[in-house]
Amino acid sequence: MENFQKPKVAFVCVHNSCRSQIAEALGKHFASDIFESFSAGTAPSSDLNEDAIRLVRQRYGIDMALDQHPKLLSSLPEPIDVVITMGCNVECPSIPAPIRLDWGLEDPTGQDDDVFVECIEDIERNIKQLAHTLS
Repeated sequence: MENFQKPKVAFVCVHNSCRSQIAEALGKHFASDIFESFSAGTAPSSDLNEDAIRLVRQRYGIDMALDQHPKLLSSLPEPIDVVITMGCNVECPSIPAPIRLDWGLEDPTGQDDDVFVECIEDIERNIKQLAHTLS
């Protein structure tokens, strides 16, 4: 039997504290059998977004604070097969990858829970679609 390596997917945004961290967590939760999930930022924050931690914990029972933290792009493994930007609104970094997507998600930081939940649901849908596409 061939040694199959799962594609490595990097979720990238500026601060790597909210959207990309949610995508990493939900990628691991919903699609770990299809692809490996990583996240990083161009200018990482010092901490994860508390609302993201709270709402992902409430909705999925995942505690992102246990094993996730903001990371630099240089922490990503090589090679990356899929780069997904969250909707940086900045010059997104050049990370070599055969597949590049932009999910164009607005940063929910500082918004009420409804805006966060909508963003989380968009990320969940996108993760499931990506898993279907890559499987």
